[in-house]
Amino acid sequence: MESEEVDNKFTWVIKNFSTLQYDKIYSDPFVIGGCKWHLLAYPKGNKFNNSLSLYLVVDDARALPCGWRRYAQFSLTIINQLTDKLSQRGEKQNWFNQRNLGSGFTSMIPLPNLHAKNAGYLVNGEVKIVVEINDLEVIGKLDVSEESEETNQPLKKIKLDDNDAVSFDSLNETSPVKESIDVNGFQVLPSQVESVKCIFERHPDFASKFRPKNRHLKSTYMTVLLGLIKTLCQLPEELTDDDLDEASVAVSYVENGGLRLDWLEKKLAEVKAKKKKVETGKARLQRAEEELQKLNQKCLELKAFLEKENADVSEANVPLSFEDVV
Repeated sequence: MESEEVDNKFTWVIKNFSTLQYDKIYSDPFVIGGCKWHLLAYPKGNKFNNSLSLYLVVDDARALPCGWRRYAQFSLTIINQLTDKLSQRGEKQNWFNQRNLGSGFTSMIPLPNLHAKNAGYLVNGEVKIVVEINDLEVIGKLDVSEESEETNQPLKKIKLDDNDAVSFDSLNETSPVKESIDVNGFQVLPSQVESVKCIFERHPDFASKFRPKNRHLKSTYMTVLLGLIKTLCQLPEELTDDDLDEASVAVSYVENGGLRLDWLEKKLAEVKAKKKKVETGKARLQRAEEELQKLNQKCLELKAFLEKENADVSEANVPLSFEDVV
């Protein structure tokens, strides 16, 4: 296996993919934003589906201090080596901690599509995977100090030390800078403008007591908030208990900065209730389906019994002939 680390991207080249004998494989560790990571893949699919599963995982978590947490917005891409338009990309945001070391996708691409001849995903026995981490927030200490990193990462990072003091790692002057737009004092990306405007329209006072003045910190709080909203917009059955626990932690973190999120707390409680309703409803559905299968089996047995009885009745309900009587 080969790997390449560039800025906030890491490329993993898996050789001899079709002949791998392992149920799961790991990339080499890599560093992005001063944090160590590795990728985890299930080349034969997992027990739930026949698709390639892929996850971003915190590396060497045992070496991290008690109470560490990381928030990351990242993407995982299965590269199509014939045309980039067909590359399979998934985006996600997640809080990582000791209970939740990894996050990703159980179904990145169906295995038949991945192995299909001339499809472009498996070329010369190689599969290429790219992970990109766009925003990273670290609570605790970085795995690798900025001084020891070979290159400055063009990645926005916020680091909270053990005393919850906040410091910023400025972007490299030579790094590409995305255009930002001011919305009520928050610098946001063009793709975020309408969402942020909508939040202020519906909750005009939610940032009236917001304490941080640093524009980078303000942008990060808003990014976390938008990530929370995006999480709550997922199907309840797709959210894990860890997802909802991390959402609760994130709400508390953002509220500590002075944002009023009582409206979001209500929606979070609503999503939790919906998830519970979905889980109990699915359990009832499963029991009902099992009962229906039993009833269907009984119907089949009764139908077979009726057919046999009809045949017996038809056979018995035949008059005797004169010859039979005499």
